[in-house]
Amino acid sequence: MASDKHGIKDKLVGKLKEVEGKITNDKARETEGKLQKAKDKATDLKETLKDNKEG
Repeated sequence: MASDKHGIKDKLVGKLKEVEGKITNDKARETEGKLQKAKDKATDLKETLKDNKEG
């Protein structure tokens, strides 16, 4: 599943950005990482809802 690969990438890259922001005290970068991780969660939720609606 392509979406799973993108989801893992979003989680990983988001976490790296978040940690980088914490280390460098860059709140914008930290927030960017958190948003990227949230994007993955939103995508998962959207797919779950779609699957439940179809099923």
